[in-house]
Amino acid sequence: MKALASVVAVVLTSGAAVAAYAAFDLAATAKPTVTLGNEDVLEGVPDVGAIEGGVNLLVIGSDSRAGQGTGFGDPDEETAVLNDVTMLMHISEDHSHVEVISFPRDMFVDVPAGCTDPESGEEVWEQYDVKINSVLSYGGVPCVVKTVEQLTGVTIPFAGVVQFMGVAGLSEAVGGVEVCVAEPIEDEYTGMFLDAGNHTLAGIDALQFLRTRHGVGDGSDLGRISNQQVFLSALARKLQSDGTYTDPVKLYGIAKAALANMQLSDSLTDPTRMVSIAKALKDTDLSKIAFIQYPTGYVDAGVAPTESAELVNLALQNDTPVSFDPAAAEDATFTSSGDPNTTPTEEPVAETPTEETPAEEPATDAPAETTAPEPTQQALPSDVTGQTAAETRCSAGRTLADQ
Repeated sequence: MKALASVVAVVLTSGAAVAAYAAFDLAATAKPTVTLGNEDVLEGVPDVGAIEGGVNLLVIGSDSRAGQGTGFGDPDEETAVLNDVTMLMHISEDHSHVEVISFPRDMFVDVPAGCTDPESGEEVWEQYDVKINSVLSYGGVPCVVKTVEQLTGVTIPFAGVVQFMGVAGLSEAVGGVEVCVAEPIEDEYTGMFLDAGNHTLAGIDALQFLRTRHGVGDGSDLGRISNQQVFLSALARKLQSDGTYTDPVKLYGIAKAALANMQLSDSLTDPTRMVSIAKALKDTDLSKIAFIQYPTGYVDAGVAPTESAELVNLALQNDTPVSFDPAAAEDATFTSSGDPNTTPTEEPVAETPTEETPAEEPATDAPAETTAPEPTQQALPSDVTGQTAAETRCSAGRTLADQ
């Protein structure tokens, strides 16, 4: 039935001439999937066209060297399976806004009960105050999903985990991404050396740009998150400007790359569902695509969510778009828009409310207005950093002399 659905979808979007090839090619490409246990929320979701309703999708970057060759250290020696990248993408119900939340790898979280050891298959105990990047090895992909669900208060029916070479493959599938570098990036750990200016990155170069920590900002994981947001915002601009979301051939290529390079949840087994999620983004204004660093503060040996994290959670739960405090951009030390070849797009400024003319007194028999209007935007405080896809920012590089 899944193969048949794939054929039908490809016929409708790409033409009958390539339908059979596409169906068998995608089926042969796919990796084994993982069951999250909450797929029932997707019953009734259509297979063709932009997906109806909202989407919550968790992207997990694993640092496992298994199957990655010897270019990232000895796979027999470096055997940890850590989710050093954990990102939640939320597409709103009406597809008018998108939030991508990056969770720092050293953030302390609670792990709920009901997780299963990925090695033994046995249920494991809940945990308290453990670093989020340890959850993948403790309970696998479903446990990372459960942990982020508990943290944010939203249901996440879609998930995918990608390793090093998978990131390289996905960046090649989109044709590379042009990024801006304000100061030179020099990182001996990843082999990333970039001069100031604009660079189109694909394959291993894109991977190392996303991995580099020592070569950007203050050398911390928080600096790396900001660097990743520079890349992702540039990617969002590229996909819209290239017309990728309306091009079935390009979408097919990306779906194939995802199937080949990621371990996906059962909910993403059907490539037509991936295409339908991508199509939901075709009309989203770039200024309404927000990349948010989950707000944390330093504690002993790591970071912990601050009170502002609850505002991010509420925005997700209420499906409300967010706006950044301009002071957050002024205080950010990990990005810069000072590249002379790039004109940054400023964050839209909220309109100043005009004075309201006093309304006439209602008639005595008229019902009084008792309900306040629903908020149309969640204003984030200055300790919540990030950017929109409409903003062109540059990576704040860090040379070897500064390390």
